[in-house]
Amino acid sequence: MDNVLVERLWRSVKYEEVYLKRYETMVEAHANWKTYLLFYNDRRPHSAHGRQTPSEVYHAQLDQAAA
Repeated sequence: MDNVLVERLWRSVKYEEVYLKRYETMVEAHANWKTYLLFYNDRRPHSAHGRQTPSEVYHAQLDQAAA
């Protein structure tokens, strides 16, 4: 099950970022991937989470655990 989540993440990274751009250097690629992952976690809604971002789901779970 753990591998499914990682495979899904990297499929999104490849199809929404890597395959759409041509990087000149690894430094440029790293910067773009970092930006994409911040978008993926903080701004991109996920259907599996009821159209919430992973960050929203994570912080809601922390709040429930603290209560």
